Amino acid sequence: MAVYEARIAQLGIELPEVAPPVAAYVPAVVTGNYAYTSGQLPFTAGGLPATGKVGDAEGLVSAAAAKGYARTCALNALAAVRAEIGSLDRVTRIVKLVGFVASDPAFTGQPGVINGASELLGEIFGEAGRHARSAVGVAVLPLDAPVELELVVEFA
Repeated sequence: MAVYEARIAQLGIELPEVAPPVAAYVPAVVTGNYAYTSGQLPFTAGGLPATGKVGDAEGLVSAAAAKGYARTCALNALAAVRAEIGSLDRVTRIVKLVGFVASDPAFTGQPGVINGASELLGEIFGEAGRHARSAVGVAVLPLDAPVELELVVEFA
């Protein structure tokens, strides 16, 4: 029996409300035994905590801060999954995480940034949280967010 909801509470984590879409899409879709999230930004309290590129010369978004934003994106993605399947205790596996980092052209630390999300999934789901992953640097993200991610989750 999965105990992921209890583990979230034990870790002192509170999942946010599902972030409303900023365009013509839904936060998550279920097909078969899989939930696919749309790209999740690091929204907190209805807004972005920072904007801009990671690793830029002006230092507006540090890699350490972006790692925290990746964690927030993962929480938002889990909230979207929970809204679709009812309980995260139904999760059998985090299958894939795709992370996007708005990056200065010289920045190559995207994997470390996206570790913020991967580490959180490991804390919550243990072995079932081990996933395939891509960490991609991009020129710009919606609303000038520094980080965005998507999840594919298997559930029973």
